Amino acid sequence: MSSVPGALAMSRWSGWLDRGLAWRDRLLASPLFQRRAAAFALTRPVARRHARELFDLVSGFVYSQVLLACVQLRIFEILAEGPQALAQLAPRLGLPGEAARRLLDAAVALRLLEHRSGQRYGLGELGAPMVGNAAVTAMVQHHAALYADLADPVALLRSTPQERRANALARYWAYDDAPAPDPAAAERIAAYSALMAASQPLVADEILDAYPLHRHRCLLDVGGGDGRFLATVGQRYPSLELLLFDLPAVTERARARFAAASLGNRARTVGGSFLTDALPRGADIAALVRVIHDHDDADALTVLRAVHDALPPGGTLLLAEPMAGTNGAEAMGDAYFGFYLLAMGRGRPRRAAELRAMLVAAGFESVREQPTRMPLQTRLLVARRRGSENPV
Repeated sequence: MSSVPGALAMSRWSGWLDRGLAWRDRLLASPLFQRRAAAFALTRPVARRHARELFDLVSGFVYSQVLLACVQLRIFEILAEGPQALAQLAPRLGLPGEAARRLLDAAVALRLLEHRSGQRYGLGELGAPMVGNAAVTAMVQHHAALYADLADPVALLRSTPQERRANALARYWAYDDAPAPDPAAAERIAAYSALMAASQPLVADEILDAYPLHRHRCLLDVGGGDGRFLATVGQRYPSLELLLFDLPAVTERARARFAAASLGNRARTVGGSFLTDALPRGADIAALVRVIHDHDDADALTVLRAVHDALPPGGTLLLAEPMAGTNGAEAMGDAYFGFYLLAMGRGRPRRAAELRAMLVAAGFESVREQPTRMPLQTRLLVARRRGSENPV
């Protein structure tokens, strides 16, 4: 009975809050208020900021295409040599002078480039980190497939799972559903592996900086792709055994990477599907790096249970991926990945609390979040299989 007054007070507060927000919405929607807010000195900066933010949403596709053009023309690498004038840049870019100026000035407006002395162009604060950044470069180029699927966003939202299988992104990732893809899929596998390998180092460093592996004996990377993550692990931990599980056509690429990195004596691969096959045993720690958010709930739980069964009592799981509801990265988690995975035809962004619940349902305990330096790129959950061995 004592909870009734509290519930009533909460209901009243919610009612007042709803009415207050409705009043705010009517005010912001009023053309008269908008004009007065823009004219009044104290509210003018806020009005201008909101107008700019809204226009940025309207113009976002154009901005991203300016970035794509800069990447395709290697502008960042060219200007890494030093600032250059339009007359120098236009021939190197293969563009007429006016077209080159239009692109360069657009890049300046987006802080990718900067105007320098002598009417030259140089790298901007957002363009300088692009130099040699294979991860972001690969993602920018890959977005052509995503944009094709988003040409009609309402149609995408109304489409059925069956219809989404024809999407550009679904075709790009199609081989992932096949344990043994046909030879025609080799080019698609190579493209996927190159994209994942390019973006993996940033994520790998985030994980390894957050969770030290020196207490462990053998790491199983489930869905480990071409082995880029395990190769990075192997460089940091020369005594750690490495075990990779992925589809057979992908593990062939991993074996080649391990051989090139001189890891063949302590790194091995096992081919199969984590949705239907048992995972190899023998590891005391496993990693799922950007795997779970690519799968719908039933398949995601299947993967987590397979990992649970492969670990010994007390074994550790590292679950690393971008998550919804991340402070400062809400747009990436809910908007970007929400629509990316919709276009891909499966998976969804999940909040940390949802993933914790799934881990517990799969048999894990002691689930905790290990802070990473760049949560926007990846967040990390650490869980332990029930038991007393190998406590974390």
